Amino acid sequence: MPAVLLIATQTSLADSFEAALVQAAVDRTQQEVTYDGSYFNIPYPNGDVPPHLGVCTDVIIRSYRALGADLQLLVHEDMSGHFEAYPSRRIWGLTRPDSNIDHRRVPNLRVFFARHGQRLPVTDNPRDYAPGDVVSWRLPGNLPHIGIVTDQRSETTGHPLVVHNIGTGPKLEDRLVSYNITGHYRYVPPNYSE
Repeated sequence: MPAVLLIATQTSLADSFEAALVQAAVDRTQQEVTYDGSYFNIPYPNGDVPPHLGVCTDVIIRSYRALGADLQLLVHEDMSGHFEAYPSRRIWGLTRPDSNIDHRRVPNLRVFFARHGQRLPVTDNPRDYAPGDVVSWRLPGNLPHIGIVTDQRSETTGHPLVVHNIGTGPKLEDRLVSYNITGHYRYVPPNYSE
């Protein structure tokens, strides 16, 4: 894949939650992470898999955690009270929440963001996606995927770049409309203060 040249957007994100989330996501791209979706027993709350391992959801989890939001705790608490709203029984055959893995599954994050944030229109128009938005995709092979839209744009296409981990660690890439978009969300934790 050719190198992506970056240009700054005209949108100002000065001192907003979205700017902080974008920066936290871009910071993830500086970490050496081996793609590994194995099941781990992790502490609760604020648990994490080993820092040198992770998948696409860990980019989201770690970016929000850098801003003080523990998606492990938030997803687990919501699933504990509203288990049937989540696809865990249908997809994985589970009968109760599991704080070790639930937040690390794209379908669960989609439900959580839709329930507690804004569910935004899904379009193929890159201009409809703002910095800090969370986007989910369906990859070939029917695989769910998720990433964060940034305030940086590709010089070649003008599309917003996304931070995601599709198998080679967290990357900043021009992939927003490369795959079938299945979800578009904006989530600011209720206790976030700038």
